[in-house]
Amino acid sequence: MKDPYKILGLNKGASKEEIREAYRKLARKYHPDQYANNPLSDLAEEKMKEINWAYNYLMNEAPDRERGGGSNGYQYYSDSKYYQVRDLINRNRLMEAERILDNIGSRDAEWFFLKGIIYMRRGWYDQGYQHISRAVEMDPGNEEYRAALRNMAYQASSYRRAGREMEGDSCDACDVCTCLLCSDCCCECMGGDLISCC
Repeated sequence: MKDPYKILGLNKGASKEEIREAYRKLARKYHPDQYANNPLSDLAEEKMKEINWAYNYLMNEAPDRERGGGSNGYQYYSDSKYYQVRDLINRNRLMEAERILDNIGSRDAEWFFLKGIIYMRRGWYDQGYQHISRAVEMDPGNEEYRAALRNMAYQASSYRRAGREMEGDSCDACDVCTCLLCSDCCCECMGGDLISCC
């Protein structure tokens, strides 16, 4: 298994602040949103998974393993429930991902983030937004969570803006039908017939 320090470009024994800073820098560089509609998007997504794993391992898992003196390396990457959930989400196997996630006892920031992503993939945007917001509140330094929340807020504002633009001077099919029916009534009142089938 890969060394999480090498993934983040750090020396062993780096401080938590150094780990956070390295993570932020790499997350900005490789976040999948940066590679939308780009042939490198799959590669960036894999790199982001690796970066997330290394960060989570060093911030949450490594101290316990080092104190226990375990020598089995970095098994967290493939054994982690969160890694399995992310993999299932990426394969669009949302029911399986949610089942594993719901069986995890602790509700940390990663749990809320992944639950939010599942909701978003299902089209349940309000619940997704609430869960991802909670993840950002719990771990405000996580660039992946913050980028996802910013992206959701941007998409929501774009949707609202497009809706307001459509309300303006645009004319939809109902407006056209209403206008024709009114015109036909006026013509019939005056002895004519604009639409003969009505």
